[in-house]
Amino acid sequence: MIPTQNNTQMGSEAPLRLPIIDLSEINKHNRGTLVWDTTKAQVFKALQEFGCFEAVFNGISLDLRNSLFSSLKQLFNLPLETKVRNVTEKLYNGYIGQAKEVPIFESLGIEDPESFANLMWPQGNIEFSDIVQVYSEKLKELDEVVRMMVLESLNLEKYMDEHMELTSYLVRVMKYRPPAKDESNMGLLDHADKNILTILQSNEVEGLEVQNKDGEWYKVKFSDNSCVIMAGETFKVWTNRRLHAATHRVVMNGDKDRYSIGLFSVPKWDKIIKAPEELVDEEHPLFFKPFDYGEFFKFFIKEENINDKYALEKYCGLQSTENL
Repeated sequence: MIPTQNNTQMGSEAPLRLPIIDLSEINKHNRGTLVWDTTKAQVFKALQEFGCFEAVFNGISLDLRNSLFSSLKQLFNLPLETKVRNVTEKLYNGYIGQAKEVPIFESLGIEDPESFANLMWPQGNIEFSDIVQVYSEKLKELDEVVRMMVLESLNLEKYMDEHMELTSYLVRVMKYRPPAKDESNMGLLDHADKNILTILQSNEVEGLEVQNKDGEWYKVKFSDNSCVIMAGETFKVWTNRRLHAATHRVVMNGDKDRYSIGLFSVPKWDKIIKAPEELVDEEHPLFFKPFDYGEFFKFFIKEENINDKYALEKYCGLQSTENL
């Protein structure tokens, strides 16, 4: 589905919209069918042109969704001294908050739902861990379907098992509060994710914006059965720039808290990321040299690199950034 362009509708500009793709009837067991092939073409085109799309997805019931966002309110209402216990060896997998640039944002990474719940609530919280576990399993199925469609579109199905083994999953839950009068309304600064795929779902409070290749910003309006699926920079490297990594941000308006949940397929720390030789040819020279994901991430989080949109190119790029 083609997004609405800047035009006049009833005297005002119609909002730009991301492609919307119906994945509600799609699963890996109907590969090869007409609906699979048609949807696969839409998914690949959207990730090429926009780096993301809105997906209609019925794998999560309304009751489960409501229970999740109710639980997130309970979680983020815990004392700060409780939330900061969420510390892990992996950078950015623990608690994030109180940042000078985005004081209205805080986030918690969840590697194992049961262990996380036991850390946050001394008596445990079976309901919370069960909800997050079921929710993440549904999103993992969706992640696998989308990645399978990309590899099929590139005629690289033979790499599917290797590609899935490359990654692990992280669930991250996020809260954005309304800004005070003297605070910026930026909930999250412009960035592209560094991982393979990100799947995001939010409560009814808007704020997510995605930038297209022409620099235009698209506001994302989630429905009860939609999510946004984004390609990260690692997937851009693996596909030798066949895919675009979506630049996005969160801008808060209004007086309500925004809650969201993301499933991130993340390369394992010591894995080498490189494009298959089938994707390198005269028309598509190798754009990035192979790199160790963990080492790249250490480079990226340095103060001088963290807000640099060309950090990846500086680290392992083989071509000029002028035409990126």
